Amino acid sequence: MDWYPLWNSLRIAAVSCVIVFFVGIFAAYYVAKLPRWLKGILDVLFTLPMVLPPTVCGYFLLLLFGVKRPMGVFLSHFGVQIVMTWYGGILASAVVAFPLMYRTARGAFESFDETLAYAGQTLGLSNTYIFWKIRMPACRQGILAGTVLAFARALGEYGATSMLIGYIPGKTATISTTVYQFWRTNDEAGAFVWVMVNLGISTVILLVVNMLETRNRRAVKL
Repeated sequence: MDWYPLWNSLRIAAVSCVIVFFVGIFAAYYVAKLPRWLKGILDVLFTLPMVLPPTVCGYFLLLLFGVKRPMGVFLSHFGVQIVMTWYGGILASAVVAFPLMYRTARGAFESFDETLAYAGQTLGLSNTYIFWKIRMPACRQGILAGTVLAFARALGEYGATSMLIGYIPGKTATISTTVYQFWRTNDEAGAFVWVMVNLGISTVILLVVNMLETRNRRAVKL
């Protein structure tokens, strides 16, 4: 059995999760400090991929990164092609997973007790130190939950991924696109195997999220 779709899905999800982790955290942190009207506008823009059909997100990505589109032409000068490559899946997965990380991180930051940051400032601590050593540890449960959910979303992504990188065995195939391909070719046994693999991974991820939520509730009670 060819396990490439599993390996490809895991690396795409892992890399996109790392990107979304840092971009989502800093977007959430700085947006929370903006005026309400501007925060509302950015909230809509950053959360839009979560409510749009994934195929629509993939369509917009094709408009930007297609081989004859603006960003696609620009990247081609550096020998980079996004369409029909496995790392194009990183872009697609990151776009659809970003809203989960952003919303979760923003909620965690908004619940943070700012008096802790003010106390650190009176002690002469830098904002960078306060962010990484005080704010992030205090918000770690929400941040971790958002990271796990973003990874799960990236791992199960199909719509935007299929639009941008398609299905090429041994090159761009992921678990989700492999399930569809096997079903389309009437290979129900093959599709069932990958469905069970995805189901097993998803179950583990949900158990991790539940554990994090339980720990968070216990910490709040203490």
